[in-house]
Amino acid sequence: MRQLTFVFREGCHLCEEMAAALEVFVVEYNIALLRVDVDQDSGLQSRFNADVPLLMEGDVVICRHFFDLAALQAHLEAL
Repeated sequence: MRQLTFVFREGCHLCEEMAAALEVFVVEYNIALLRVDVDQDSGLQSRFNADVPLLMEGDVVICRHFFDLAALQAHLEAL
């Protein structure tokens, strides 16, 4: 099972939209999703403070600000 990381911020409407889209996707494609609040991790906050939401696999950013199904599918197929 692959694991993706969803970096979000509480109260962020873009984060809520991406989270909703991811809920369906991770179930359908059997992907583990680690949810990380950027404000609870000083390292992530210094790197990505204004860039949430993010969807990542390892250090590779797949989606930034908006859920991009085509980018995610291309990323998953490339590996």
